[in-house]
Amino acid sequence: MSRVGKHPVAIPQGVTVDVAGQTVTAKGKNGTLKLVVGSEVEAAVQDGKVVVTPRNETKRARMQWGTARALVNNMVSGVSTGFTVGLEINGVGYRAAVQGKTLNLQLGFSHEINFPIPADIKITCEKPTSIQIAAVDRQRVGEVAAKLRSMRNPEPYKGKGIKYTTETIRRKEGKKK
Repeated sequence: MSRVGKHPVAIPQGVTVDVAGQTVTAKGKNGTLKLVVGSEVEAAVQDGKVVVTPRNETKRARMQWGTARALVNNMVSGVSTGFTVGLEINGVGYRAAVQGKTLNLQLGFSHEINFPIPADIKITCEKPTSIQIAAVDRQRVGEVAAKLRSMRNPEPYKGKGIKYTTETIRRKEGKKK
């Protein structure tokens, strides 16, 4: 039995959810998202809530039940409030700046890295050492954040590199003298 799938997804004020067959569409102030739920589950709107139920009692249907419910919840909260991920840059001379549709990163390489900002993502840099990534789709925010972090992963000795603001880097002791 899915513990996540049992709970219906509440639809907040200003968000409309339509279910047509296997396609769930959520519209809100931030935009529109669509999701095609698998054939093992079905979604319906009842009493201002989205209810996801499995079509049969197989193990795969129970797994997809919780997954589909979580994806619908992410859609509804994305079109109403959106998602943001913060990144921190640590290191001497490491910095970031947004210029038009590109993010310029200086990460200790011999060259500057120009990262083209996707159309559905909003990237801001309040300080040269902090990056905020915001969008409606949670999966896209995480994907772009992971791509930026992988350009210079934080190292354990000095902590230099790009890390999430919520992340703590386990530090190692240097060489003994």
